[in-house]
Amino acid sequence: MGIFQMTKTVLRNIAGGPATRQYPAVPARTSPLTRGHVVFDPSTCRSCNICSRKCPCEAIRIDKEEKIWEIDRMRCIACGDCVESCPFGSVTMEQDYFPPVMEHAVERYTITYVKPEKPAKKPVEEDTGA
Repeated sequence: MGIFQMTKTVLRNIAGGPATRQYPAVPARTSPLTRGHVVFDPSTCRSCNICSRKCPCEAIRIDKEEKIWEIDRMRCIACGDCVESCPFGSVTMEQDYFPPVMEHAVERYTITYVKPEKPAKKPVEEDTGA
């Protein structure tokens, strides 16, 4: 009886085609919960270092003096902790997967956020009334 069951399974698998998608030739299916890769916006980053401290695999590094934000894609596990912790929305998660890489490289971004100047304080006028 076992040989007939095996033959039935083999014929069904041959006629049915592959069980998996041929990624990257065929795009992967995504859902709203898909975590693809981290995207950084240097124009809104204020170098608070919260994303770096929240990263469980230490993939993000910030140099405040040189205004450099780095991410090591080989270490990043796309957990989303950095995205949830960023108070300024500088770190976001896209649903597209990051393309495959052949060698280890760290992405470096120069932080371009410019702190707005505070308006000058108006001098307080004293009342010298009688």
